[in-house]
Amino acid sequence: MTTRNEMRLLPWSGPEDKPCYLSTDERDGHMSRLADNIEAVQLGMATELLGQASETLGDKEVDPEDLRLLVKELAGALRDVLRVATSRGHLLAVSEPHRS
Repeated sequence: MTTRNEMRLLPWSGPEDKPCYLSTDERDGHMSRLADNIEAVQLGMATELLGQASETLGDKEVDPEDLRLLVKELAGALRDVLRVATSRGHLLAVSEPHRS
C-alpha cells in the first residue's frame, strides 16, 4: 500500500465534493487506467469548450444566458483541469528521485 503522499488524486469527487484518492502499488491497475481515461476525456472536453468559448466571445450578438452557461461550463472544465494537473504533479513528485 502507498503512503498518503503517494496516493493518487482521482479525477472525480466524492460525497460533499471531497477529493478521492487511490491507494495502490499498481500504476497499471484497473482503477489507475480508469482514472487515466477519465483525465483524457476531461482534458479533451476542456479543449473543445475553449474552442466554443472563442467562437462565442467573437459573437457580438450572443445572448446573456448563453454567456452564463458558457461561464458555468468553463468553471467546471477549469476545476477538472486543475485536479488533473494537481494529480499529475503529485505523481511526478513521487516518481522522481529526491534532489538535494
